[in-house]
Amino acid sequence: MADDGAPPLVQLSGLSKVYGRGDAEVRALDGLDLTIRRGEFVAIMGPSGSGKSTAMNIVGYLDTPSSGQYLFDGVPVQSVSREQRTLLRRTFLGFVFQGYNLLSRSTAIENVELPLTYRGVGGKARRDMARRALQRVGLEGREHHLPSQLSGGQQQRVAIARAIVTNPALLLADEPTGNLDTARARDIMSLLVELNRDDGITIAMVTHEPDMAAYCQRQIRIVDGKISAETMEGANAA
Repeated sequence: MADDGAPPLVQLSGLSKVYGRGDAEVRALDGLDLTIRRGEFVAIMGPSGSGKSTAMNIVGYLDTPSSGQYLFDGVPVQSVSREQRTLLRRTFLGFVFQGYNLLSRSTAIENVELPLTYRGVGGKARRDMARRALQRVGLEGREHHLPSQLSGGQQQRVAIARAIVTNPALLLADEPTGNLDTARARDIMSLLVELNRDDGITIAMVTHEPDMAAYCQRQIRIVDGKISAETMEGANAA
């Protein structure tokens, strides 16, 4: 459940993102106002080209706005340098993608260790943390399997373990069930609900699938770079 006594974890105010100039100008975001509170599980929805992915890229320090303000846990971060964005990304965020993005020649536990390696965590501690993360997502006993030896659902669980191993403040999931069949997709969504409910991980998920968004506490629809609708009717709603 969100902590209403703390500042929002993410607050976008009047955010705009413009690509190109003149006749080639594309306004991906147009004065977007978006708030995500600590402990929430939020679905970001919208048609192709609506601006939802641009908004998530800015939240994830993968892009910068043209104008407006971005506060992360009350701190303005929209104008930080590229090096600072990289540090913030490694420190506070975890990412899960539709395509898993696992290293094909590395085992499950080696893939999960990767963000810890970037942080300079020592070998034994790194291995122990990665093993615990794999256990948390239900992959105990699969630590030394290569991605090619795992099902799509298991590969996505490895990706989730890699995203949570650093204990991030925010987990960003971009179409995390897009490559899975219905049964595996439901398994992954149930896992994300558990991580949000039991571990208190704040999650923002981009999806175009209403049945997946229904697992979230709050559903935000973006159209033409602005929020067009917002509901709190998800199956996971508090």
